[in-house]
Amino acid sequence: MSISSVKNLADHQDKIVTLKGWIYNIRSSKAIHFLEVRDGSGLCQCIVAADEVSEGVFEAAGSLKQESSLEITGKVVKDDRSIGGYELHATDLKVIQIAENYPITPKDHGVEFLMENRHLWLRSQRQWAAMQVRNTIQFAIHQFFQKEGFIQMDAPIFTGNAAEGTTTLFETDYFDEKAYLTQSGQLYAEAMAMAHGKVYTFGPTFRAEKSKTRRHLTEFWMIEPEMAFYDLEMNMDLAESMLQFIVQTVLDENESELEILERDTTYLEKAANEKFIRISYSDAVEQLKSKETAELLDQMEVDRKEELKEIQKEEKEIKKEHGSAKKWRKAQIDQRIKEINARVDQIEEDLRNIPVWKESAANFKWGNDFGGSDETILTMQYDTPLMIHRYPAEVKAFYMKRDPENEKLALALDVLAPEGYGEIIGGSEREDSLDVLQARIEEHDLPEDLFNWYLDLRKFGTVPHSGYGLGLERTVAWICGLQHVRETIPFPRMLGRLRP
Repeated sequence: MSISSVKNLADHQDKIVTLKGWIYNIRSSKAIHFLEVRDGSGLCQCIVAADEVSEGVFEAAGSLKQESSLEITGKVVKDDRSIGGYELHATDLKVIQIAENYPITPKDHGVEFLMENRHLWLRSQRQWAAMQVRNTIQFAIHQFFQKEGFIQMDAPIFTGNAAEGTTTLFETDYFDEKAYLTQSGQLYAEAMAMAHGKVYTFGPTFRAEKSKTRRHLTEFWMIEPEMAFYDLEMNMDLAESMLQFIVQTVLDENESELEILERDTTYLEKAANEKFIRISYSDAVEQLKSKETAELLDQMEVDRKEELKEIQKEEKEIKKEHGSAKKWRKAQIDQRIKEINARVDQIEEDLRNIPVWKESAANFKWGNDFGGSDETILTMQYDTPLMIHRYPAEVKAFYMKRDPENEKLALALDVLAPEGYGEIIGGSEREDSLDVLQARIEEHDLPEDLFNWYLDLRKFGTVPHSGYGLGLERTVAWICGLQHVRETIPFPRMLGRLRP
């Protein structure tokens, strides 16, 4: 007998093992208990039969509630119908704790309730799957950059200056001196790149934006590579290669988790294997305002209304069936109603948004930055991530280099994820001229004394260099097919959300 994990049951077929975990679900009859046990690595159905265990063990199994903790010993049996393809036929069981009545049940809970119970919600199957994918993404990022010859370095969290402007800073007292929680590690990464050539930072960043959109958090994780001697095109090539590596790794390693999340992997497979579309900002504006875009939104509105009718009709029919259905069928109907409610919420949100999207697209003016609505519309029209480059310099940060062929443009890039997910990467070629950078700092009314160290990088061995930032949570949302970034991080921090 050996201690095993659910993830490794295939290595112990027909052997006796012990699992340690928690009850995820339980179904019982007079002669048999079906225990779904989770151990952090996955789920396993454990069968406790009255004629195969002692009377005490059988009674103990029947006393368990959701999230009770236990040790269970038994034979690993292959069964393709079971979760993960294997089940455990129990010979012994030890109760560690009988849990109190668990507040999160299979019924539909409101988002606010789930957020208040985030410490417990993390145990649910979909949230578990999302965190497993997040872990794969994080490790894949390290693998990619390490094999590309980068070294990881760390930027400070306390800073004395802003990287992305002064309006979204969290200010704090630093021994009677003003300090801010970092918005980005980029400026420091530039200094480190001048020492090591190719570096990346991976850490928490903070934005005090008073925004409640599904794409915003006040605390999130950023991956920021910075490369000496890289121009904009090389920067875009690197961003594309990195995303393709990440997506392919998730497809290879998280098939079961993506199934739990009911993720259609069609777009992910395209992202992993096809070249990304690259268009200029000016071309993107033309596309946004085009007749084709207007027709796309009109058709989307028609399709959503038709789908809403059909899905509401289905809900009405299965609710009629519920009263006379057997227990197993009622469970199926309850699950389907949850799925229908989630889809109805999304359809109704789309129908509220479509008029806003239409107006935003029709009235968009060259020179404005793309908002969330504009990004959504653009990405609906492509199967792979969309790279937009050469933005108006006026809407970009002071450190971005101007296009030598058009001073009104910055050598900037954004990568927008398909299916309406929007921006996941923002970057640029950096300004490497001391005189130009000093002038920009003055134009943006920034205190030059706080940037003296940054200007030193242009005094002592300046070179062309580039970099970008990848938002981890937005990337997890896209790859998992989640509608809100609050489900992509263990304990989200948003406007009005500081607990748990």
